[in-house]
Parts: sequence; structure tokens; C-alpha cells
Amino acid sequence: MTTAATWSAGYVTDTAYARGYYPEQSPVHLALAALLLGVETDLPGPADEVSYLELGCGQGFGATVLAAANPGWRITAIDFNPAHIAAARRGASELGLTNIRFLEADLATLAEDPLLAEIPAADVATLHGLWSWVSPAVRAGIVRLLNARVRAGGLVHVSYNALPGWQSALLLQRLVREAGRRLAHGSVEQARAGLELARELVAAEVPGLAKSEVARETLKRLEKTPPEYNAHEYMNDHWSPCWHAEVAGELAAAKLDYVGSARLLTNFVDLLLTPPQRAIAARFADPLLRELVVDACAEPTLRHDIYIRGTRRLSVGARDTALEAVTLALPVPPEQIAYRVRMPAGQATLSEAFYGPMIQHLAEGPCTVGELLALPGLPDHTHNPGEVVGMLVGSNQALVLARPGAPMNTASRHLNAMTTRRHLRVDTMNQPSAMASPALAGGLPMALAHFYLAERFAAAGGIDADRVDTLRWAREFAPAEAPAEEVEALAKQMQDVLHRHGKLWRWLGIA
Repeated sequence: MTTAATWSAGYVTDTAYARGYYPEQSPVHLALAALLLGVETDLPGPADEVSYLELGCGQGFGATVLAAANPGWRITAIDFNPAHIAAARRGASELGLTNIRFLEADLATLAEDPLLAEIPAADVATLHGLWSWVSPAVRAGIVRLLNARVRAGGLVHVSYNALPGWQSALLLQRLVREAGRRLAHGSVEQARAGLELARELVAAEVPGLAKSEVARETLKRLEKTPPEYNAHEYMNDHWSPCWHAEVAGELAAAKLDYVGSARLLTNFVDLLLTPPQRAIAARFADPLLRELVVDACAEPTLRHDIYIRGTRRLSVGARDTALEAVTLALPVPPEQIAYRVRMPAGQATLSEAFYGPMIQHLAEGPCTVGELLALPGLPDHTHNPGEVVGMLVGSNQALVLARPGAPMNTASRHLNAMTTRRHLRVDTMNQPSAMASPALAGGLPMALAHFYLAERFAAAGGIDADRVDTLRWAREFAPAEAPAEEVEALAKQMQDVLHRHGKLWRWLGIA
């Protein structure tokens, strides 16, 4: 009889991986990052057909968002856990999506499986977190698969737990995994028990934990993460953080060249390193050695690397022309823009004299980077659309609209309504999710409670936020036994959310 012990190969299978949407996996975002780094890509324009491949898709929420928002794209999502694939297929079937296919397959052997012939050549392939959670045999299978199915010029996104950032927290991971296995049954309870012991040891000032900022910050962050995520992060047999050079070396067998990071701000070395550190890094032409020096200084614990199968460099002029055509939208009111952004090397400061007029212009509606740079009265400043895009989008203070003015389609509306119906409860209000948007060619990250507000706002015709009766909405949403003061506080929170996001929802066709 087949059991999880014989087919899981040490990977957590007794609980489903938490649903999630990760903007770094979006083809639009990956193409933008490559463009910022001066690398030419062929996609995705508003009407482009894109073939997208996700490896280790979990329950398939991110892939489903992309399929709903982009009916002309072909989405293939693969996972080896049949429970994940069954759930993903059910959701896609209920939505009537015909442009997505979920496959149950073992990535260690898929490159040699007849099923490979059914997978379209990919313009974009992505694997989030998977690389540092699976065995060497699975990683080798992934490389063979990418070599066989990523087309020339295709982009590949790989995120993984990174060294040396994780070095000071290796004790934390080993403690959680080994202690949890001896203290509890089931991966969720094991992770919970191991993390509780780790917290006790931090309180007891055990040096290997209490003196590790990474360990302390990780424990604090995990208090807010779903228990299913913690189980998958800590209880896998083959959990192993990776050096960038090792990952790049393995992927080179698939003819993949390292481009840079999907986290845009981390490509600005001036923001990551101090002047003496930059001087050392600048001495090296070898990109792998330079990247090692940067990692040693900045110590990221998670890398989001972008690779391309065949690098074509753009001239500065061609890059800038392409960036000037990018349309941006403001996701928050101008008064909430942060002109100081915390970075490893200190604070990055956005000049208010330069960026302030742009922010005010974006507050009136989406516009292109070229239009922003042409605003009258801007102070003398280097004409650098790369800086404008990198700083505003990289700090999450601007969104890229792939299809400005595109209306919501039926599949996106149905998916967003299904997400609200199935997952929004009082105890999940602040849980992160994403709302499908054709204008974004992907998802808009938001808390689940915002789904309810966006749908009610749309039903009210997207009218001015001050004219919405949020007290009535709060009474309908809150439990019947909720005290009046709690309902009133909830109504105020709803009003604040509408003031922050109502305009954006209208621009995206959500409301």
C-alpha cells in the first residue's frame, strides 16, 4: 500500500501548503525587472500571448489568478501532491477556465516522462521557495525540465532561502524540525511545538538564538504566518539554504544566465551597501563573485533570482524608451507616500521636490513614466526613467498597469467573489490574498477583508467614499453579538480603507 512515507521523499504532504499570491512571479513584473537591468525580453505587451509554467504550484491560487486575468495566456501549473492538484482543478473548473492546466507530476523525473510532450514551451517559468525545500534529485530534475521546456529568450524566476543570510538562524531551523518531530504528531503540530521551544530558548537567552537577529525576527514574523506555511518551511527533510553561485551553477546546465533580482530595490547596489562595501564589490567583473560580496554585506535570507535563456543586452537609449512607455498607478493617497525607505545600507531618500509633483499627478489617475518626466517645474535631475520605475515600483508605492483602462472580465469577477465566499471570516480578515485584475495582468495584493469592501463598493457604483454607509456594511459583516463600539470602529476602518484604495479600485475596474 502506498503511503506518504513512500512517495513524499521527505516533503511535507499531510497538510496543504497555504494559499498565496506572490507578485514576483508575475510575467509583467519579471519582464519589467529584466528591462530595468538592461536585458531585452519579448513580453508581455497588452495583447501578447504568454505561455507560463509554474513548478510547485501548491493549491494553484497564483496560477489561477493569472489565468483569470489573462484569458489569452496558456498557464501550466505542476505539483506532485495530488491533494493540491485536486483542489486547484476544482477551482479552475468552477470558474470555467479553459486556459489553465494543472498536472500532478514528480519533478525529479518529469523531464523523462511522456507527459513532458504535453507541456507547452514556456515564455516564463517560475518556482517559488521550492528549490531550497527539495532533494538534490528533484533540483536536478527541475534543471532538466527547464532545459527541455523554456524557450530561447524565456525568463525563469527562482526564489530560495539564501546563504549567508540564513547562517545565523540554522540552529533555529534544526531545532524546530528535530524537536518538533519528537514532541508532536503531524507536521503542523510539530512545527508549532518546535517553534514554541525555540521561543522559550530565546527567552532563556541561549546565545545561538537570542544573539541572532535573523532568528529573533523570524520567530516574530512566524507568529502571523499560517501554520501550514510553517510546517512546509521547517519540517521538510531536505530543507537547505543555498549559495547564489551554487544555484547559478546548477541552472547553467539549462543554458540559463543570471539577470538580477525580482525585488527591484535590491538591484540598486548603492542602497544595499555602504560606500566602503561598494568600493570592494565594484572591483570585480565576475558577476558571481560580485554577488557573493553583496550577499555577504546585505545578508538576504530570501533571494528572488531572475534568469534568462539567452541574454540580449539593450542600449541605454532603447531601455529608457521602453521604460518611458510603462504606465504607473498610485496605490495609496499621496499623503501616505513614504519619501524615506529603509534599506540595509541605511535610508533611501526620495527627493520630494522631484517625486512630489509626480505623486500628485498620479493621484489624478494612471499615466506613463514619460508623462511624469515631462511634467513642468521638475528640478534639474538626471533623465533616468529607470530610477523612477525602480524606486516607486520597488518600494511598492506604484503599480505597473499592463493594460491601462482594461475592464474586469467575468473570470476575474467570479474568482474574486469565490475567494470572498470561501475564505473570508472574522478570524481571517487580515489574511493576505490577491484580487485578479486584467488591467494588472495579475493580482492586486490585499487583505481578505478588502475583498468584501471592494465588492460592496462596486455594488454601490464606486461612488465617493464619503457617501458610502460603511456603518451598515459593518453591521452586516460583524457577528450579531458584537458590541456597538466594535461595530462603529469597524465602520471607521472600512471608511479609511475606501479612502486609501477606492480610487485605485476604480482605475483597475474592480469597483
